[in-house]
Amino acid sequence: RPAMSVLDRFRLDGKRLFITGGSRGLGREMSLACAEAGADVVLVGRNTDSPETTAADIRERGQQAVTITADVGQLDQCESACQTALQEHGPIDILINNVGAARGGDVLVLPTEQIDEAMGLKTYSYLRMAQLVIPYMQENQWGRIVNIAGGAGSSPDRKNIPTSLANVAILNMTRALSDAVAGDGILVNAICPGLTNTQRARDLQQARAEKEGRDPEQILQEFGSNLPAGRIAEPEEIADVVAFLASAPCSYMHGSSLYMDGGERRGTP
Repeated sequence: RPAMSVLDRFRLDGKRLFITGGSRGLGREMSLACAEAGADVVLVGRNTDSPETTAADIRERGQQAVTITADVGQLDQCESACQTALQEHGPIDILINNVGAARGGDVLVLPTEQIDEAMGLKTYSYLRMAQLVIPYMQENQWGRIVNIAGGAGSSPDRKNIPTSLANVAILNMTRALSDAVAGDGILVNAICPGLTNTQRARDLQQARAEKEGRDPEQILQEFGSNLPAGRIAEPEEIADVVAFLASAPCSYMHGSSLYMDGGERRGTP
């Protein structure tokens, strides 16, 4: 082991990160955490404003940032986004798949097209992005892929089946990809966050808050108080673990799924 500090070993200097959905909420914090560790960042998203805001914050941290507007739910746009990144940024070392919030609906009346939409947005885009960047990682004999799956895969209910099915597929795909590339120096893992303190979390609770005459913040605090952790997650907590999974010291974690849900998940494993 070379003589260097613990913190230095976790640096991402010289690494190039490609992240979908990386400009807002949890994705933004993951982008900034990796940039603070020394990575240059390609931000991919459908929104044309917030990616540039996040890119500016990355540049303030001394790292390069490129923004690409694409709907990665469309597989042809996955390919064009990757080609643009390669041209402007060079081969990708780290891929974080973070795109997509699938629509919910009651399972008794749920149209199957809504499941197709969720699978296309999340699972299929994750797989296609991995397929596109893996050849370059194989050339370098080094790479990291982190799939953000969410906790719904292990906690289905009657209103979240599109997300739940997409997340289950992501977890299985993570294991299959890991098995396929483990011998090439490429690690593929997943993180399953629970409810996290983002603006999207508040937006999702807005209808209930209005119906009950409460503030979304109250509902989130109530939900968190029922968890073993006693609170919901902060985005930075998830982002720091993503930065670890992207680092060189994370060298023996293959095909794993990390649940960061404050203890909500009750199943084993």
